[in-house]
Amino acid sequence: MRIDGRAPDALRPVTITPNYLRYAEGSAMISYGNTKVLCAASVEDEVPQWLRGQGRGWVTAQYGMLPRSTETRHPRPIHGLSGRTQEIRRFIGRALRASLDLSALGERLIIVDCDVIQADGGTRTASVTGGFVALALALRDLVDDGLVDEGVFVSPVAAVSAGVVDGEALLDLCYEEDARAAVDFNVVMNADDQLVEVQGTAEGSPFSRSRLQELLDLAEGGTAQLLAAQKNIWT
Repeated sequence: MRIDGRAPDALRPVTITPNYLRYAEGSAMISYGNTKVLCAASVEDEVPQWLRGQGRGWVTAQYGMLPRSTETRHPRPIHGLSGRTQEIRRFIGRALRASLDLSALGERLIIVDCDVIQADGGTRTASVTGGFVALALALRDLVDDGLVDEGVFVSPVAAVSAGVVDGEALLDLCYEEDARAAVDFNVVMNADDQLVEVQGTAEGSPFSRSRLQELLDLAEGGTAQLLAAQKNIWT
């Protein structure tokens, strides 16, 4: 029995509240159980210097944790970002770029800010899922205004964790499960059942290929549910 009574293949309760912010071009508050992340997409009509003149756009992500998003105060960064924060930013950015045709975006930059308000495991995966909703809402306005072609949307993305805890494969780990996991995975998939990114490691003993397949199967079922929840909002 999991600590919250879920079945091994069950997600935590997921809620996505669109247009949470007044001023952002697209925004969403997403909850995976007690993990809550506020995602906001901002559109700029220019691209980084290294992309200028190439006729395509770019999507990047910012990620951070508020000081009391954790049980004890998490200090604000003063002297640069931690390696973990930078790695998560890149993870989110790669996932979101995979959902679009950047050539159809034109020379625009979209920055997706993901701020963790409360952390209970799965903050990076929640950021991808909520970040896509914020991104899609911002792009939907550009499409509706005739500024960007509908073809900018390639395939929505969502992400979820899976891991092995006390010998059992589990979907969508909360913090307590994640802290005890012998194997820990973060999986991003799109609506075409394709893998976008798989991050996985053995925290202790190595694991088998059959165990890997079991975790990927769990993640596929979880992302399918998350993609369905997204679709009800942005399409």
